[in-house]
Amino acid sequence: MNGILEATCAASLLGLALVVTFQPAHGAEMEYPAACKANTMNMPGHIDGMAAKEPEMSSEMTDYQKSFSLGMRDMNTNMMAGMMQGDADVAYICGMIAHHMGAISMAETELAKGDNQAAKTMAQKVIDQQKAEIEEMKAWLDKGEK
Repeated sequence: MNGILEATCAASLLGLALVVTFQPAHGAEMEYPAACKANTMNMPGHIDGMAAKEPEMSSEMTDYQKSFSLGMRDMNTNMMAGMMQGDADVAYICGMIAHHMGAISMAETELAKGDNQAAKTMAQKVIDQQKAEIEEMKAWLDKGEK
């Protein structure tokens, strides 16, 4: 059990490195918007573009735990990078897009690895709703309503 906790903590800490690529767990066709990658505030210590290290995976972790960890790493790094935008509204939208992409990644893991049909039904509902909201947020970004 300690190995799982240590791996989860390591994955969380590694997720703090700001990376603006999203690699969803099961090949989802979602890309983090270019508008969320550019125009970040030039802050001391900002490490935009630095490659994230893979979280250390314990041999005690199951496939689904590894998948969740990788998905959450991507979500955390993109969400933090998105929130570094120089405009509060754009930062909010970019952070939420990454957050929704993380929910989709988790739901995809549930569909691939879960056994309970009710949980799988909820996961599919999350995927459908979050994708629709991401499209709405991307459309807002594309309009450049600032």
